[in-house]
Amino acid sequence: MKPEAAPEWRTSAWLNTPEPLSVAHFRGRVVLLHAFQMLCPGCVAHGIPQAQRVATLFEGAPLAVVGLHTVFEHHAAMGPESLRAFLHEYRVGFPVGIDAPGPDGDPIPRTMRAYAMQGTPTAILIDAQGRLRNQVFGQYDDLLLGAEIGALLVEAGQQRLEATGVASAAGHCADGRREADAGAPGQNPLS
Repeated sequence: MKPEAAPEWRTSAWLNTPEPLSVAHFRGRVVLLHAFQMLCPGCVAHGIPQAQRVATLFEGAPLAVVGLHTVFEHHAAMGPESLRAFLHEYRVGFPVGIDAPGPDGDPIPRTMRAYAMQGTPTAILIDAQGRLRNQVFGQYDDLLLGAEIGALLVEAGQQRLEATGVASAAGHCADGRREADAGAPGQNPLS
């Protein structure tokens, strides 16, 4: 997947956060966007617990876990009050946006359509520059997700170092030699 700007989230309300959130709000941080429906068995059994584990395991890292309740079926049963109770019962503490309804009676919500999601659960990785890096419909393997998050966090760290100029000194020894030359044959690295 070629990195392109992640589409902005089109929501009608937010839960577990005092203010509406956007992709731009998280610049400088990696984002795991977890799209779900509360009546989706795969979301309840796998997707939501996985997003909660990521939020716990990467606490303190420049990573945000954000939920997106994107309802494309059973609209009447999955309103905001039901969602609020669901999030409380399942102890979901990360922010959750309610995907805005599609225009002109379209049953597909706006953010779901913007990301061309096939259904739920869908996990979306957005890098620290706000670019869409991966999107997986269905069960996302824990090890693969962890590896991809780790790679994006390393990339974000390198970008921060380059922005501060610290990276330009990397690869040099305290005496000014390059690390690659410090142990070159015929040279005593201790002299």
